[in-house]
Amino acid sequence: MKHVGAGRGTWIITVLVVTVLPCLASEVAVLKNGFSIQHSRHEVLGSVTRLYVNADGASFVDVPTTEIDHFEGAPEEPPPSSRPSAAPTSTKQLREFPAHPVTDLSTVVNEASGRYRLDPDLVNSVIKAESGFNVRAVSPKGAQGLMQLMPGTASQLGVPNAFDAQANIEGGTKYLRELLERYNFDLIKALAAYNAGPQRVEHFGGVPPYYETRAYVARVVRDFNKKKVAQEKAGTAAKKAADQKKKASPAARTPLTSKNTVRTKASTPSK
Repeated sequence: MKHVGAGRGTWIITVLVVTVLPCLASEVAVLKNGFSIQHSRHEVLGSVTRLYVNADGASFVDVPTTEIDHFEGAPEEPPPSSRPSAAPTSTKQLREFPAHPVTDLSTVVNEASGRYRLDPDLVNSVIKAESGFNVRAVSPKGAQGLMQLMPGTASQLGVPNAFDAQANIEGGTKYLRELLERYNFDLIKALAAYNAGPQRVEHFGGVPPYYETRAYVARVVRDFNKKKVAQEKAGTAAKKAADQKKKASPAARTPLTSKNTVRTKASTPSK
């Protein structure tokens, strides 16, 4: 969420999915800033480490490897009866979020995405583009925290401390939802407004001709699309495996009988 300069850029986009993906964690990445991200498994890809947040690898978060302090086993999930209820969403209640360390960013993202009916992959892509998952990030223009909220915007959203990861994600996700509704769920315009401000989007009748804004939108969309493609591939692979298992089952190998034989030629009835 920053002021920008002029330029050009292009992008593609897939359909926005408004579902919450489960996280079946088996380990935790503890970041150097004191926060952590639960995930199923991880893979080092050059300068970033990919954290797969569900078992089939369809949803993931890329974090700079230098920002990870160490990995450890994930704690056991508490029984359903002991889990806290969903947090409220009103502005007044947003102000009541305490400024305390969050133990699991992926859980916070999933919960906020569920409340505002957004795909957590989209929210993660925005966080990655905005701050690279740096809770203490501050832009040259003063945007703060994971989702880079400007002080004025944070105040309007009821976020008293933009460096409180839970309140920042809650406020940023709420703001992204508001922008999507404002632009009739045109994700490109919503992302452009998140970066450059709604006034500039409306002034230019679309994405402003600023290099930073266009590069930002392209970066978010590219990362989001990559996750959707991975999910589609995982779904196709799972369906193929299920089909192969079905074909190999005893029921699929039942020999033909007089009752299930397919008649290939019309027969002449006997007189």
